Amino acid sequence: LDPTYPAERLRFLMEDARVGALLAHPRLLPLVPATDVPVVDLASPGTDATGPAARVAPENLAYLIYTSGSTGRPKAVAIRHSSAAALVEWALGVWSEAELAQVLASTSLSFDLSVFEIFGPLAAGGTVVLAANALELPHLPESAEITLVNTVPSAIQQLLETGRLPDSVGTVNLAGEPLDPELVRRLHAASAVRRVYDLYGPSEDTTYSTFALRRPDGPATIGRPINGTRAYVVDRHLESAPAGVAGELCLAGDGLARGYLDRPALTAERFVPDPFDGEPGTRMYRTGDLTRWREDGSLEFLGRIDHQVKVRGYRIELGEVEAVLASHPAVSAAVAVARSGRLVAYVQAAGTTARELREHVRGRLPEFMVPSSVVVLEAMPRTPNGKLDRKALPPPPDERPALERPRVPPRTPVEEAVASIWSEVLRLEGIGVEDDFFELGGHSLVATQLASRVRAVFGVELPLAALFEGRTVAKTYLAAVLGSASDGQSLVPLKTFGSGRVGPSPDGKPSETSWTVRERLRGAPLLEVRPKTGRRHQI
Repeated sequence: LDPTYPAERLRFLMEDARVGALLAHPRLLPLVPATDVPVVDLASPGTDATGPAARVAPENLAYLIYTSGSTGRPKAVAIRHSSAAALVEWALGVWSEAELAQVLASTSLSFDLSVFEIFGPLAAGGTVVLAANALELPHLPESAEITLVNTVPSAIQQLLETGRLPDSVGTVNLAGEPLDPELVRRLHAASAVRRVYDLYGPSEDTTYSTFALRRPDGPATIGRPINGTRAYVVDRHLESAPAGVAGELCLAGDGLARGYLDRPALTAERFVPDPFDGEPGTRMYRTGDLTRWREDGSLEFLGRIDHQVKVRGYRIELGEVEAVLASHPAVSAAVAVARSGRLVAYVQAAGTTARELREHVRGRLPEFMVPSSVVVLEAMPRTPNGKLDRKALPPPPDERPALERPRVPPRTPVEEAVASIWSEVLRLEGIGVEDDFFELGGHSLVATQLASRVRAVFGVELPLAALFEGRTVAKTYLAAVLGSASDGQSLVPLKTFGSGRVGPSPDGKPSETSWTVRERLRGAPLLEVRPKTGRRHQI
């Protein structure tokens, strides 16, 4: 369960999965929705160190990964232990122990890339380095030791653009989005990276189904199936499509999920009998992805054949976003589309605003499913036969969005500098100090880039939580805190919770506390004391 999800979403997931117990850290308990589920405090002493005896079999359920649902209801993909074990076994045959020695794990546990990030390195005797976001990599104490980064192309591109990809990273795994050949060339030319993998796979086939080692001068391909996986390209009659002819990609083999939890009709629709395997009872998963076989035997990804999209690496059923928008009493019709890497919604509504509709969605869906723009229309464009004409939907305004309130210009030099940083990372002009970061098209990756720019310009750390909670130049206390800091009157919190060593230091000596000195604005030193437990202190 991702604690950043709305309480309503978490409550649904716990009820749908029939959770019997919840493991949580004490500081996250306030985020847990009211429920009768017993809570196990992970920080509580006295737990039996031996634990219960494991009595699981390969066919038992290992985990549930919830994905966006076209009907507005998330669906749980049920993965068996044997499938997860097969993924790890394949990974140990592709990546060496040296590559898996220090792996960055920056993916939410509710996103299936985390299965590789956690269990791959642990199975190889390596170390998992946890981070809330891949763009935090340069600021981790272990950044100079990271050997492999597993993330989405948009995140690695930002690390590359800022020159903050550590030289220790020799291997990069990219998944979740199409991998542009130009990014592959830049990774090889402008970093110490020597191996770039393009990984493809849906949650229904245990994270990864195909892989390709991409070369700087090589083709854009998602490669060949991993060990134990069979891949078919079929036409609408589920018959094999010839090489070079586009068709739907179907997957079968060891990684295939049990199906969708308590959704027999949907399971039967997507997991169909495998006509290419002679063994009775075998199934294949219809991915909905359009692909074709290349002459060299590798697969080329061409896009989706339905209305499911991927935005910033997250798989989104547009129907789920549309269903939530349509649940607003003022909305009579809603449609969501992906445009240039952004999620845009169009609504036919009266008596409401785009801002109100975004807040309506934000209270019910994860942040990555909240449209960056909501366009309110008097009527939806229709074809002559009355169907929605998606091609006729107007593009969202490229200029600064209308936010239903007057623009408040910067009032101080510091506010002006901060607003300028916002303009730079959001690629918008005329940003006011009361404008909403997310209504302007911001998201988590842009937020991390914004924090990096604030650090570079002002020499202070911006907690991402402050931006997510405040959401404006003024309310995130950027202008107030940075302005007073420039006069030597206040300190900027570096982070309430973050990375740091717990327990013995590398030389084996006790490390109850550690300290660092940072250069402040105008050269004033800042001493940060890091106790073994509790909050960090600044002097």
